[in-house]
Amino acid sequence: MARAPGPSVRLKLTLSYAGFLMVAGTGLLATVWVFLLRYVPDHSAFGPGPFSPTRSDLVDAFAPKAALMLAFLLVFGLVGGWILAGAMLAPLARITDATRLAAGGSLSHRIRLEGPNDEFRELADAFDSMIARLEALVDEQRRFAANASHELRTPLAITQTLLDVARHDPDRDTGELLDRLHYINTRAIDLTEALLLLSRVDQRSFVGEYVDLSLMAEESTETLLALAEERGVTIETCGDAAPTIGSHALLQQLTTNLVHNAVVHNVAGEGSVWVTTRAHPGSVELTVENTGERLSPQLVSTLVEPFQRGTGRVRSDHAGVGLGLAIARSITAAHDGTLTLTPRPDGGLRVTVRLPAAPAPE
Repeated sequence: MARAPGPSVRLKLTLSYAGFLMVAGTGLLATVWVFLLRYVPDHSAFGPGPFSPTRSDLVDAFAPKAALMLAFLLVFGLVGGWILAGAMLAPLARITDATRLAAGGSLSHRIRLEGPNDEFRELADAFDSMIARLEALVDEQRRFAANASHELRTPLAITQTLLDVARHDPDRDTGELLDRLHYINTRAIDLTEALLLLSRVDQRSFVGEYVDLSLMAEESTETLLALAEERGVTIETCGDAAPTIGSHALLQQLTTNLVHNAVVHNVAGEGSVWVTTRAHPGSVELTVENTGERLSPQLVSTLVEPFQRGTGRVRSDHAGVGLGLAIARSITAAHDGTLTLTPRPDGGLRVTVRLPAAPAPE
């Protein structure tokens, strides 16, 4: 927005300091003048003389000195105010320079303002925190865009290869080709839908309603029971009612993603999944645990990143698109909750979701 040029803050502060000093000096001189007039008569009762001054003599002697003093105060106020204003506004200039750098795309710069914890220091620290968070978000978005591009390019490249092979080999079995193309296309559609869901979750465009996580855990378990039986994995669900406020569809997606992830990344033929809900004062908790290989804390900390898979977590018919835990984390954050991943000592993963509890009905 274009604005007309105006005086700088430093000039305004300088004029304010000088003006205040002039007012204070004028008030002091006026007080001295009034005080002196009380003890000086209008004219000398003993006639003119060197030791009998009158008010006219006082005016002749006081007025030039007062004017000279006011002129000195004006110059002193302007010069001193300009210096003091510059010293006080120096931190603001550093913050302004850092803001311009951030606006130009440089997010690595930090102010790191020294000195006592005053208003400027608080502003600088808040700016540094904001820029650090913004830099982390930008880096995360760049990684996500790069990973999404790679994941989307892979099925397209495979499809192109299959079509090229079919075009140069007319005698090839078209049934097998169509099955592979159908599978690849289905995975591409699933990935696109997951990306759209992830973007909608980040916008928090949903209406909150009463939701019981224990009922959602049971529904997700029933939905994935056939998959668990196919892979030889048993699912146990238990716990208390866990009421919260949020989107029914998103929280159902959260629960389904966690249970699906626990079933797929498990010990084939003899694995187990435990789904538990608990209610705490002010919060509710959903825990999904599964057996599996031993995972290091360093590896577990990366599993919530989009398209990240742990060691041995290879693609299969039900392996998903690598966004299950990323979507779960985004849904949890959109509901002001926390998602924690912990490796189990005997192998496998424990995922804990803690959400604010629904207020008690009146």
